[in-house]
Amino acid sequence: MSGFGHFVPPFPDRPTRRLPLPELLRRARRNFLEVWLAGHFSQPLIQTRVLAQRILVCNSPESVQQAFIDGHEALERKSPQMRHALEPLLGDGLFISDGLVWRERRRVVAPVTHHSRLPELAPVMTSVIEERRDAWRGLPPGAPTDILASMGQLTAEVICAALFGRRLGAGAAATVVEAFRRYQARIGNTDLPSLLGLPDWMPRLRLGISPEVRRIHAVVDGLVAGALRGGESSLIGAMAQAALPGGQRMDATAFRNEAATLFMAGHETTANLLAWALYLLSQAPEAEARLAGEAQAALRGRAAGWEDLPALPYTRAVVDEALRLYPPVPLLARQAGAPLTIAGEAVAPGTIVIVVPWLLHRNPGLWDQPDHFAPERFLPGAPERPRHAYVPFSLGPRVCTGMGFGLAEAVIVLATLLQEFRLRLAPGARVFPVCRLTLRPGERLPMVLERR
Repeated sequence: MSGFGHFVPPFPDRPTRRLPLPELLRRARRNFLEVWLAGHFSQPLIQTRVLAQRILVCNSPESVQQAFIDGHEALERKSPQMRHALEPLLGDGLFISDGLVWRERRRVVAPVTHHSRLPELAPVMTSVIEERRDAWRGLPPGAPTDILASMGQLTAEVICAALFGRRLGAGAAATVVEAFRRYQARIGNTDLPSLLGLPDWMPRLRLGISPEVRRIHAVVDGLVAGALRGGESSLIGAMAQAALPGGQRMDATAFRNEAATLFMAGHETTANLLAWALYLLSQAPEAEARLAGEAQAALRGRAAGWEDLPALPYTRAVVDEALRLYPPVPLLARQAGAPLTIAGEAVAPGTIVIVVPWLLHRNPGLWDQPDHFAPERFLPGAPERPRHAYVPFSLGPRVCTGMGFGLAEAVIVLATLLQEFRLRLAPGARVFPVCRLTLRPGERLPMVLERR
């Protein structure tokens, strides 16, 4: 596709030679995106060993399908690093559980965020974004704004209102957002004991996270109790009506774990997506003008709602392209629990099998100009891409249950705000992708707000 994709957003350097182990571990602890060599992006299957741990990276549609769809029963379990990073916060929540617990909980959780429920959930999104738009209207021209923090607060308010009911305040959401930011900053990108072949039961060193866990749990416990007491419509209320096999209801701890899981997934990933999309548009004036024009024609000054989504195809294309370039969860790692075969390679139990959207979405054999920002590649009528070449929400049985919610929210937010406002990167600001638990544009994203 000659001529599209004029802007190439930032990415870490790509070494051409294998890194010495100390340098590899140093980079992994600092930013997991820095460990990939230039040749990895076009390599369909990457096999390596780090200390005692064998690792297999799937980087082709065929190997991705064989791992996460055909072999999903052998690859139910998340990697040790992911389990140990999130278990203190999410317990046995759906994101990190497996086996019977995962199957029973998914039967309860998946229906409450199903696509069929989005028309009744979307008004919450519209209401919260109207409040943000009105607040921005009151700011002076050229007001500096940390867009990452702003989008984090906005998406936390949306998921808080959807989960617990509209009457529960934004103060609780702000507390959880800040606590999770500190938690994520203290969690490591590597699990050295598992790389050394040490067992799961061996305690992991987690310095400084206990206060943040207690803070988040206290807030979420209070919100769950309030949602269960009140008669207001909410996702927690819907979950309370569902029964586990045998007719039992989830206990208080299970409610807390699933609520925390939905809260973290619903605010953090969507906030990062929106921050990246706004940054990309600020560096691509033609794309930004096209999106604003589409929004103005469709909305005529009002906030977007569910019924407006079909009239916003370019806005949706920008969302999809932001997810391609900067997938909020750029690494999907599982640990084999049984033998399987991927791309002709025998995979023994204990092997870490990884699908890396960061690599797959920039594979030059699958994407034209893979490092360029080009929303046009996702418009109706664009050339079809291979199935399973695009997996920002994972795939197979463990595909993200909130995918439709997050996509609808992102389109509603971008169309509502950008029909009226223009965002510019603050002078001297440096934007660079950093991967810890999620993929962020650094700790802050300073931008300048202008009225159209």
